[in-house]
Amino acid sequence: MKQRSILRRCVACRKLRDRKHFWKITKDFKEGVILDIGTGRSAYLCQNSECLDEAWRRKRLQKALRCTVELGIIDELKHRLNQNIASISEAIQKN
Repeated sequence: MKQRSILRRCVACRKLRDRKHFWKITKDFKEGVILDIGTGRSAYLCQNSECLDEAWRRKRLQKALRCTVELGIIDELKHRLNQNIASISEAIQKN
């Protein structure tokens, strides 16, 4: 039996894709704004710098989550992005 993909929309570029291609940012009722886990109101964001910058500049995460998103969340996403870029360049250099 074929498994159906669960589609989500990026809050910045509005692309509709499988949720595994996005970062999940959640407004948890206990913990505040958290990444990747939790239940509550969620927003999805493409894993690239353009969407991250657009979401921060136009306050797309704040609007989608209906709360304040601290700069620390954006910094963590930038850190993840830089790690992904570093791992891709290492893989390219090995080939």
